[in-house]
Amino acid sequence: MKTLLICPVHRPAVARLAENEPLVLAPILGKCLVDYWLEHLVAQGERTVSIIALDRPEQVRARLGDGSRWGLRLDVLPMNDDSSAEFPCDHRNPYLTVDGVRPDHVTITDHLPGLAGVPLFESYATWFQAIQSWIPYASQASDRIGRHEIKPGVTVGLHSRIAPSAQLHAPCWIGDNVVVGTDAIIGPGAILEDRAFVGSGARVTQSIVGPETFVGEMTLVEKSLASGPLLINWKTRSCLEVPDAFLLCSLRAAQPAVRAPSRVRSPLVSLRNLIPHQQG
Repeated sequence: MKTLLICPVHRPAVARLAENEPLVLAPILGKCLVDYWLEHLVAQGERTVSIIALDRPEQVRARLGDGSRWGLRLDVLPMNDDSSAEFPCDHRNPYLTVDGVRPDHVTITDHLPGLAGVPLFESYATWFQAIQSWIPYASQASDRIGRHEIKPGVTVGLHSRIAPSAQLHAPCWIGDNVVVGTDAIIGPGAILEDRAFVGSGARVTQSIVGPETFVGEMTLVEKSLASGPLLINWKTRSCLEVPDAFLLCSLRAAQPAVRAPSRVRSPLVSLRNLIPHQQG
């Protein structure tokens, strides 16, 4: 049996999600899209998988290696730049072969396993909704070491620190090594990816805060996707690179030290109000 995974490419509706890495490597609840597909295939008994990656195949290959961590024999296959982006997306094509062999199964990774009716890349809103739909599946995975449900609909990962005065409202996902400050409000509908930091008095609702992203004190993130300084309102599709690192920034880059404010901002600083009404 030979299985072929076809990675998504050229999705203009969610172009900002692919600025730093291919869509197949975009973070989803502590892993990435292709991780979930490989785990699904292994559970189905597959042992040989080929991946067609038109977008930055070297990054995909570096992330996945030879597949040994899943017990797979894995190949990442780039295609020529002049190849049609639509060709590999038609799994009914009788001439589609990998190394001269027609695969037994072909899957286009435009959705999460088992959620074919919940598309990922039609818009930022469908991306947000699909990840929300995936929380129950990710929460039940046996490999989530240290993850626990502290109350119905609220799960917290390993080594995360949450201030006793913080409020967590279901549904809510908090990843590994996350910090949530005093009096912060997280949820409903909030996802804090691994190593995110939410400052005191901040509020995150109906939003995703990406890995290693800093949300400053007394800052409101609502109906948005926050990744480093990039803020996308998934409802209006408006985008903004937030210039103030005390509001929103990446923890991977140089940034102001996290410390107690010299003055308390009141009311909340809403990042939503900073976003220009333009298409992202």
